[in-house]
Amino acid sequence: MRIYVSIDAEGLPGVFHPSQLTPRGYLFNEMKKVVTQVAKTVAKALHERGVEEVWIADSHGFMGNIDYLEMPSYVKLLRGALRPVSMVYGIDRGFDAAIFLGYHSGAGVPRSVADHTFSGRSIHEVRINGVPVSEFVLNALVAGAHGVPVVLVMGDDKLREEVSRWCPWCIYVVSKESISRFAAIMKPLDVVLKELENGVEQALKKLRRGEAKPLRIDGELVLEIVVRRTELADVAELIPGIERVSGYVLRYRTKSVEDLYRIVELVALLGVAVEELKNSVSYESSWYRP
Repeated sequence: MRIYVSIDAEGLPGVFHPSQLTPRGYLFNEMKKVVTQVAKTVAKALHERGVEEVWIADSHGFMGNIDYLEMPSYVKLLRGALRPVSMVYGIDRGFDAAIFLGYHSGAGVPRSVADHTFSGRSIHEVRINGVPVSEFVLNALVAGAHGVPVVLVMGDDKLREEVSRWCPWCIYVVSKESISRFAAIMKPLDVVLKELENGVEQALKKLRRGEAKPLRIDGELVLEIVVRRTELADVAELIPGIERVSGYVLRYRTKSVEDLYRIVELVALLGVAVEELKNSVSYESSWYRP
């Protein structure tokens, strides 16, 4: 049996602040220790229950957060950013199930730590067929397109409802109770790790009983991305197939969930380029200043 594990950071136990989420942040090392312990615990629990090979996709930020030296021999660690279908790259290589850890709510979910969808700088909201979706849904749909069901998710209490709605067969482990975008009540790490071990056992039992299903949407997919600034939409509408609906809304129609995913990923990355372009322009006239 082969299991794919995608690990983000904002939904991890202990995480509450941007200073934990980038290598230059003064609390980054704390997050790195937490995510490495989470990865090791889940990999060990899977291995002890008959999983021969575990892939772990480091899926936050620059995607080099997990300590490679701590990974056991039965783990293949996927590191580094700028990869196609970013957080679930390689899911097409034949896996029995997927596990998503440290996941977080989509942009706009109230009182949820670090709510965003791919890029808080670029994207205000992502919708599929008119329904707002998070990174969890997008990644689960890519996995589902390759016949891989998501069987276990760990994140804050605010993400749980969306996971239950889209994938009711999923085991859900709550890492913390979010209070606001920058605050949460943290569960002890050893408690979360124990719950993850139990969650792995329950999830594998459901998988072996055939209760877990790949998540799919039949027919055309209508993607709408609401960007944060009009200059980003000015650039993004140059992408072939993109329709500019309004100052902030972009629309893209496809039957391929991977194409849809790549459009979201590209718009998120364009936000960084547009910001750099704006900051590099020398200007004096006050009318241009944001």
